[in-house]
Amino acid sequence: MSQLFIRPAILLAFLFLNALAVSAQSMAKAELDRAINALEAKYNKISSLSADFTQVHVSRDQRERRENGRMLLKKPGKMKWDYTAPEEKHFISDGKWLYEYIPAEKAVTRSSIKETGDMRAPFAFLLGQGKLRSEFRRIEFSDESPVKAGNKVLRMLPKSLQDFEELRVEFDPFSFQIERLSLIEPDRDRSDFIFSNMRENVSAPSAEFAFKAPPGVEVRDN
Repeated sequence: MSQLFIRPAILLAFLFLNALAVSAQSMAKAELDRAINALEAKYNKISSLSADFTQVHVSRDQRERRENGRMLLKKPGKMKWDYTAPEEKHFISDGKWLYEYIPAEKAVTRSSIKETGDMRAPFAFLLGQGKLRSEFRRIEFSDESPVKAGNKVLRMLPKSLQDFEELRVEFDPFSFQIERLSLIEPDRDRSDFIFSNMRENVSAPSAEFAFKAPPGVEVRDN
């Protein structure tokens, strides 16, 4: 076979493969944009959200702690996390203050929601903001396996300094319901919140988020 034939053939093959790569990148970007837009559109319409949750915390030395409970979120910035096992505890925010109450310790810790480092705060933040691209400097599909087969996982890196380094969002690609939120901290500790029995636009009166300390329980400012 002559050199005159081989060189054009190689060039055409290179151009074809390059075109395929560019096309694949364009399709991946389009899919990512559709996912971001659909998640924003869905959760911008939701005023409140309730779900059962399992929280799995894995420390950097691979020690695991698993807890269960029920959560209630309401825009803007209100949240209530009632842990039932293995220990009863409550995290309640009225949008301004976050209260942490552990009955066994007979004490309440109060923190400003703007200054708290509590890992649950970003969830109210996520459901209370409409523009993911303005709050995260990088959003991409994660290569980690989803908890539920067929789901998609987004990896999001915040623009501003946060108490978490990455936020990962697992969602159903058809309903765009969020089924898992994962916080990865700078020290690589990780907390996964896996949701079930999720309900949208549920009744969420303000009284649900107004914490009142039981008699004899001390409230301490953090």
